[in-house]
Amino acid sequence: MKHNQIIFTLIILVGLAGYTQDLDKKSYSLDECISIALENNIDLKSANLRATSAKVNHQQSKANMLPGINGNFNLGVNDGRSIDPFTNDFITQELTFSNLGLSLDMTVFNGFRLLNTAKQNRLNRKASELEREAEQQDLVLNVTLAYLQVLNSKAVLDLTKQRYETTKKQLKIQEDFYKNESGNPADYADILGQIASDETSILASESSLNSAKLSLVRLLNLPERVVVDAKSILLDFEKYNLSADEVYKEAIQNLATFKANELRIEAAKKGVSIAKSQFTPEVSIFAGVNTNYSSAAQLFNSIGTSIVETGDFVIVNGQDFQVMTEQNNFEDESISYQDQLDNNLNTVLGVAVNVPLFNGFRAKNNVALQKIRVEESILELERTHLEIKNAIAQVHFDMEAVYDRYQSLLKQVEAYEESYRINEIRFNSGVSNFLSYVTSKNNLDNAKVNLTNAKYEYLLRVKVLDYYRGVAN
Repeated sequence: MKHNQIIFTLIILVGLAGYTQDLDKKSYSLDECISIALENNIDLKSANLRATSAKVNHQQSKANMLPGINGNFNLGVNDGRSIDPFTNDFITQELTFSNLGLSLDMTVFNGFRLLNTAKQNRLNRKASELEREAEQQDLVLNVTLAYLQVLNSKAVLDLTKQRYETTKKQLKIQEDFYKNESGNPADYADILGQIASDETSILASESSLNSAKLSLVRLLNLPERVVVDAKSILLDFEKYNLSADEVYKEAIQNLATFKANELRIEAAKKGVSIAKSQFTPEVSIFAGVNTNYSSAAQLFNSIGTSIVETGDFVIVNGQDFQVMTEQNNFEDESISYQDQLDNNLNTVLGVAVNVPLFNGFRAKNNVALQKIRVEESILELERTHLEIKNAIAQVHFDMEAVYDRYQSLLKQVEAYEESYRINEIRFNSGVSNFLSYVTSKNNLDNAKVNLTNAKYEYLLRVKVLDYYRGVAN
């Protein structure tokens, strides 16, 4: 027994040392915990990223309705046999070439596919934003419940410590009797056993409190070395006046998840319109400006004339005379890069029509698939309604049952307090035995723990119902 007391004392000292080290740690209020969670929680960050992606998709779908304008430029050196881009003649020489172009392409009509895609992405964007809001609502609820669980565990731990202190006082009394060889020696041994039982209860309560704190820390996404010590908050314990149906009606109006599912249905319907556009012709316009440059391109400038022999002869009076002719003389000159770009400029403008004739029933099957997605979205909304309605009914039923249990436990604690008071006096006076005393004591202690648990169970369920109503904490 002394060995157990030594171990328990060491554990208490270690706990006190840890507590001393944590005195400088911040004690968080519920609002502070919620603020930290909204900033740090990983699931909420993921929801924010999904909402941002939906926003980008919406912006891009609107931009897709704008014309596409592209420019191109190249510059290179070609050696060997090739086609001169200036004359289109075959040449065998090294040349530098360059091409420049500007093109425009714009869809004029494609069965409103681009327009409906933009509308669909707008609906998906709003749905993602509402889903992010729903994620926030869930997080706030979970943090609140975890916070209340910490308070509940702390309250139970305080009760177990109070039980331990009461037993220690009784141990001192029985120890004096034992040393003076008065009273029943077995009572002293029983008190030692009760001390060990109370010590075990404290350790179990501390473990429960630590688990509750860790659960809260995980939601806040804080480092494990940070100790979250919840502050006591003012908790109103009043009978809940709303029925389950009234809570459900408010939930339909306030919960973001319902609105998000409704938008998903509208987005799925736009998907059907997008799929149907595959049956319609697509009309687009195109335009372009192009030019090129070649280092082989040259100009030949006239520099005068000269008399040259033709190689022919004429006979006059039996004498041969060589035939002469006048020849124009030219000097070659390279054409500048800028001049070639100006001279070789050409433009194109046209209309393109793409008529779908047969595509392996792809368009028909896509429409069928999109209609199925609409039905799936409707079923998802119905499933959400059913799940939340059943959840509210269950929580409301449990809340009422816990409230009734709490009222009964109040009477039970009051009765056991009187019973314990009488049995403690009788036991200390030597009138009754230890069994009656410890039974009365344990009944009172257990009733207090049950009362505390019932109180927090009730408040937890009230918070859940308020969450469904969209009531801020």
